[in-house]
Amino acid sequence: MREKRDSVIILPTFNEIGNIEITLKKIENLNNKFDVIVVDDNSPDGTGSYVQDSINSKKFNINITLIRRKGKKGLGTAYIEGFKKSLELKYNFIFQLDCDGSHDPNKLEDLLNELKNNNTDIVVGSRYIKGITVINWPLSRLLLSIFANYYVKIITGLNVNDSTGGFNGYSYNALNSIMKNNIYFKGYAFQIQMKFIGYKLGYRIKEIPIIFKDREIGESKMSFKISGEAFLGIIYMKFISFFKSFKS
Repeated sequence: MREKRDSVIILPTFNEIGNIEITLKKIENLNNKFDVIVVDDNSPDGTGSYVQDSINSKKFNINITLIRRKGKKGLGTAYIEGFKKSLELKYNFIFQLDCDGSHDPNKLEDLLNELKNNNTDIVVGSRYIKGITVINWPLSRLLLSIFANYYVKIITGLNVNDSTGGFNGYSYNALNSIMKNNIYFKGYAFQIQMKFIGYKLGYRIKEIPIIFKDREIGESKMSFKISGEAFLGIIYMKFISFFKSFKS
């Protein structure tokens, strides 16, 4: 195993065989060096096998840890497993990254700098902090995303313009504290709940602008069920927050 880095990227995958090599190559070429934890939900297209073969052959100059799950259990649970592993391995800085090409790995360096310079505890790569920086989304999905983020701000009081986004970074202390609480969402509402718990625990959250580009290879995992979970679940999340103490 190569020398362990102080930063790690959690990379959930399901049928990303067309994107995984491209993403890992971009991570490998960054000036700052990151380790990677891939959480694969038994991809029928062989994504998990590709990653395992790459580890065995040392194809990439990266420390890659592969977690292979038996079935598709949801984005939130994939991240939970990746986060637990990153805390177990004592990484100082932990990042989320979509494998579908929508997040530019080069921006990881900006997210890392915010955490390393002690400017924040949680950094959010935001699509809505400097206007709207989304490329190739249909208008219906863009409007849904804008409405969802506005809705979250109103319901929760969370002062984040892009609470639904999945391009985020956490300090070890912030993530360790958040993970002590009950994170029950399995879809995209998971992204909101993580930030909400961090906010309730008093951690500093900072947004930096990113350009989000819709995937060009493979199929989107978004569904009506996932949107419904977020819409109704946020009300429930806010309601129970009045009656519970968050663990730190």
